[in-house]
Amino acid sequence: MSGPERPPASPPPSPARGRYGWIVGIVGIVVLAYILLNTLRTEGPGSSGPAAGAPLPVFAAPLVDSSLEGDANVATRADQGDAGHVPACAVEDPRALNVCTLVRRGPLVLAFLTAKGGKCADELDAMQEISGRFPDVSFAAVGIKGDREDFRVLAQKHGWRFPLAQDRDGAVANLYGIAVCPTVVLAHRGGAVAETLLGGVSAVQLAERVREL
Repeated sequence: MSGPERPPASPPPSPARGRYGWIVGIVGIVVLAYILLNTLRTEGPGSSGPAAGAPLPVFAAPLVDSSLEGDANVATRADQGDAGHVPACAVEDPRALNVCTLVRRGPLVLAFLTAKGGKCADELDAMQEISGRFPDVSFAAVGIKGDREDFRVLAQKHGWRFPLAQDRDGAVANLYGIAVCPTVVLAHRGGAVAETLLGGVSAVQLAERVREL
């Protein structure tokens, strides 16, 4: 009498199948990480920039066409370690862009860009185009990380005549919650944020916003 039939044995897994399955898994993880990264860059917390009515975050950063080296000072009081040993507003070096000094003079239009330029550079072109119409308004920009020489070349190529500083370690960008490029922050005299513009506006639209300051 024969016993119960045994199910046929499964063939051993193919080495090639195991190898390719591992590669597919890695590719999937990379794609997921890319999607999450871009989502955070465009929709993450802080992507709206400083809120209207809030105090403008203070900083002093080296101008790209100066001899001043180092990271931006983002300290609000003395002896804050990496943020700065003196308050940013106390920095009076002419080689630095100090937002405290600018908003004491009058309204401020502050843009952020990367060394790649692109749409960020277009926004700065619009700022340059209208800046002559508003002599009582300060226009300035901050280059996020990147190479200092690249920012110098970019400014010369586009003919920007307003001050451009470098945020070498990204501290200023973090302080302002910059997650979208271009981002332009408008502030009233004294330092209260008027509004933050995301994604770019034309020279005509920007002039209308600045006129409201």
